[in-house]
Amino acid sequence: MKTKVIRYHDICAGHRVVGHEGKCRHLHGHNYRVHFHCEGEKLDNVGRVIDFSVVKSRLCMWLEEQWDHKFIVWENDQLMIDMMSSASLNSDQDAKDLLDSLVWVDFNPTAENLAQYLTDVVGPAQMKGTGIVLTKVTIEETRKCSVSHEI
Repeated sequence: MKTKVIRYHDICAGHRVVGHEGKCRHLHGHNYRVHFHCEGEKLDNVGRVIDFSVVKSRLCMWLEEQWDHKFIVWENDQLMIDMMSSASLNSDQDAKDLLDSLVWVDFNPTAENLAQYLTDVVGPAQMKGTGIVLTKVTIEETRKCSVSHEI
């Protein structure tokens, strides 16, 4: 029997969904809530799967450092590529701030793709050496809309 630990973290991030037929094709953002589901084979000597603080330091802080208050951009998004190439910046600091604000990814940044990336790529890297597996990620884009990806 496996026991599961679940911790969530809130971030603010922007994106646009290339090819979307509605409003989501526009630049916009969300107050995301990301739920991390971590499983282990057995409890430790204290009686835990893993301490919640370890989930925080390895997964929640990754989100905070990598995606919070950033704009997640698909590397094939021609609109964003064109905007970047035509941006008129007043200083090197403006250029640095713009570049630091963007996270380029190799997939269209739908909630589904973000959840899959966190589960399949970030989870194994961040949980390496703990004996714990990130088995599921649920992302709430709004209070009414969420997606899950699990292995």
